[in-house]
Amino acid sequence: MSALIDQLKDLLGPTGYLEGADVEAKASSGWSHVGNPPLVLRPATTNEVSQIMKLCHEAGQSVVAWGGLTGLVESARAVEGELALSLERMHAIEEVDELAGTATVQAGAVLQTVQEEIEKHGLILPLDLGARGSATIGGNVATNAGGNRVIRYGMMRDMVLGLEVVLADGTVLSSLGKMIKDNAGYDLKQLFIGSEGTLGIVTRVVVRLRRKPDSQDTAFVAVDSFDKLPKLLDLMDRRLAGTLSAFECLWQDFYKLLTNEPAPHTPPVEQDYPYYVLIEAMGANQQKDSERFELALEDAFEAGLIVDAVLAKSQSERDKMWAIRDDVGQVAQNWPIFTFDISLPVKDMEAYVTEMKDRLSSAYPEHTAMIFGHLGDGNLHVIAGVGDDSKDARRGVEACVYEPLRARGGSVSAEHGVGLEKLPYLAYTRTPEEITLMRTLKNALDPKGILNPGKIFSAQPLRSAAE
Repeated sequence: MSALIDQLKDLLGPTGYLEGADVEAKASSGWSHVGNPPLVLRPATTNEVSQIMKLCHEAGQSVVAWGGLTGLVESARAVEGELALSLERMHAIEEVDELAGTATVQAGAVLQTVQEEIEKHGLILPLDLGARGSATIGGNVATNAGGNRVIRYGMMRDMVLGLEVVLADGTVLSSLGKMIKDNAGYDLKQLFIGSEGTLGIVTRVVVRLRRKPDSQDTAFVAVDSFDKLPKLLDLMDRRLAGTLSAFECLWQDFYKLLTNEPAPHTPPVEQDYPYYVLIEAMGANQQKDSERFELALEDAFEAGLIVDAVLAKSQSERDKMWAIRDDVGQVAQNWPIFTFDISLPVKDMEAYVTEMKDRLSSAYPEHTAMIFGHLGDGNLHVIAGVGDDSKDARRGVEACVYEPLRARGGSVSAEHGVGLEKLPYLAYTRTPEEITLMRTLKNALDPKGILNPGKIFSAQPLRSAAE
């Protein structure tokens, strides 16, 4: 490998790579477990990415692409001499086309930076998530990020119009189209969205923008039974005429964790209820939209769907409400913990949570289970602590969380991907035929298996849904 490393260093120059202690610092700066690769490559252009991959392809050298390192399934982990390729120097916002409602962005651009620049043009990139300050656009594409506004705008897949991708052999696939409607053959970009860097390395993205809303209304409400949650969602969606943009649900234990010391947040409503929902609508006329929002909440009260509510009267109050929802880091109070990101039909959620908690109680009587999620799109986050972070404990907790999904047609990964952590459970969600086709695509685009090897698939058989 030493000859290859020398070639790569010569290609990129002294500012184009990290090694030694600098690698350790970089690897420990994110949320993921990313290993300690011998070299972190830092290309500044797509051509440099292409040249890197040509050299590595010839040498059979494995490469793991790094974005903001905010993933939670070890998809960016570099092991056994694998090189890391960070897109952090490729962070330019190349163009914002106000008329077309598009932006062309390099993969290393940080989501929040892109959001702030686009808003200067009276537009928004609808994707929003708690890791906005460190997650990158390329990483968002590679994981098909979801976040807080999926209920209205969809996943990252729904915001990508064009991609530039470097393939395993260094071939540059530039498909930076800006049209919403383009049915000329296969939509190749879809192969790479959500592929976790296993099929190609995203270098540039054309994203679809939306007009910046002129109104925003936010409320924090309490609900006294689960069966009222989907009814509340339906009522708000119908009453708000397409402007509902967030419906974030917090279970009581999680709400209490976020609104009691040492957490810095004050509870906007009393802590006595089993469920809480952060509801937000974004529209075009503040006065009319606020009236409609308040009337919808009144209807929900009259229908017995909510028992308490606080309406944000200023941006400061709105920010405080969202700060509660976004402060997921408070779960570290229960350390050690295991994090899960699952989805299933809303109608099955209550029974699923009951069964999952019963399994945890039986196996780990002293457990904690924090639950919250984007109820409108069927996504729940479960953060469980059992006082033990051993491999055996992880497998035991995974069984409690994943097994109840199988009979309900749920997914082991709603928005975080598969990576290494969920690899053994892919067949809980995908059929053998689907997995075979995935492997076929991987072999066709990366025949040497050098792009993020071992993620999503492994050499060992996956567990079947029948096991």
